[in-house]
Amino acid sequence: MKKRCSWVPLDNPLYVKYHDREWGVPVRDDRLMFEFLTLESAQAGLSWLTVLRKRENYRAAFDNFDPGKVARYGEDKLAGMLADPGLIRNRQKLSAAINNARAFLRVQEEFGSFCEYIWGFVDNRPVVSGWETDDQVPANTPLSAALSKDLKQRGFKFVGSTVVYSHLQATGLVNDHTVDCFRFRELTG
Repeated sequence: MKKRCSWVPLDNPLYVKYHDREWGVPVRDDRLMFEFLTLESAQAGLSWLTVLRKRENYRAAFDNFDPGKVARYGEDKLAGMLADPGLIRNRQKLSAAINNARAFLRVQEEFGSFCEYIWGFVDNRPVVSGWETDDQVPANTPLSAALSKDLKQRGFKFVGSTVVYSHLQATGLVNDHTVDCFRFRELTG
């Protein structure tokens, strides 16, 4: 049996699949980066499992996380999303996602891509933490605080330091798999 990070509930195939195939894999695709940013913001104050269970509904509601389309959403679209039980029906979070799509497009325009912008915070190489146990993994770091501050200055919402750190972990800018997890070795080469 493969050794995984201890936060992964082995009796939950959805969580195991997410850990084994996605969490910590370096993302260099803007659409996927926008998806993770939107989902991490939606997760604030909730469990990640709640978001994972609703992920397909989010993909449908958010036009497969096309930031150009999401940026054009108006009040009618927002009202429809607020009535959708397949989403986390929080007006502030859903409004933030639309707002963030607009900010995302501005970053793409300035840097050529959102990935170019965000990977610049880690000199284009994943930060390898090398934690031995999950309880060593921080909720946020100076890196996530700096990125959070910059995102907020660029108009993003629901991007506090903890949300941003979760985003960095999910998208592989930070490798926080514990050293005994099989994914740690796979992702560090």
